[in-house]
Amino acid sequence: MERYGDDVLAGDWRRAGRVAPRTVPATVGLVVELPDSGFVGAVVGVEVGNVHLEDRQGRVRAFPLGPGFLVEGAPVVLSGAAPVAAPAGRARSASGSFHVAEQRARTARASRIWVEGRHDAELVEKVWGHDLRVEGVVVEYLEGVDHLAEKLAAFGPTATARVGVLVDHLVTGSKEARIAAEATARVPRGSVLVVGHPFIDIWQAVKPSRLGIERWPEVPRHLEWKKGALAALGMPHDDQTDVATAWQRILSRVRTFHDLEPALLGPVEQLIDFVTEPTG
Repeated sequence: MERYGDDVLAGDWRRAGRVAPRTVPATVGLVVELPDSGFVGAVVGVEVGNVHLEDRQGRVRAFPLGPGFLVEGAPVVLSGAAPVAAPAGRARSASGSFHVAEQRARTARASRIWVEGRHDAELVEKVWGHDLRVEGVVVEYLEGVDHLAEKLAAFGPTATARVGVLVDHLVTGSKEARIAAEATARVPRGSVLVVGHPFIDIWQAVKPSRLGIERWPEVPRHLEWKKGALAALGMPHDDQTDVATAWQRILSRVRTFHDLEPALLGPVEQLIDFVTEPTG
């Protein structure tokens, strides 16, 4: 074991004895697993810092390259291989999945995905709308997470009628985390999945570069975030009309999943998998 002299806390003592995960190129055909979501797929391409994985059902999901993957049960860091174009004749949807041509929307499943607000729903629809229609998944908005427990009680989730919930600012110790824990404690196991992203508002999930700014502004806690952000950016912010106008401008700059932060991509993909995976 490596010695650090007299100071036992010198160096990175927490990592003593640990083996760093090896770096593996994301070559086409490599089968990898995401332990957090359980998604398993083969690499079908690499594009702009993301790896595209296809599962057994032919669904293709995009995930950021880097750590967090397993290959044959061992943790690895996926690195970019040479970019691989999608197979000829197979167009991509905005989410990165293969576009299913001339596909009628499937009859809606009993399962649902809930998001906190209208803007969340519109963003999810713009990027994942094709996937959701193919899978027959309806996205509904909660108008806030405060009444999640009551909404779940009214819905009555089961193993075949699941609810996936996307929550803003779901971080350890937050009010949102407490509400989610209390609400899921009252439902059958495996019927509800609550995931979240670290952003105070869904607007922040859009990469600032798409709006021509370096970063989203810091907004004092006592201010409403959207209006505070618009004020800091020198944009009209007096009423909800100004907020709605700004949001439409922001939404118009989103073309594909590449325009969104990775911290949103994973949770949304996880919810889609949760409400569409076979039961029994």
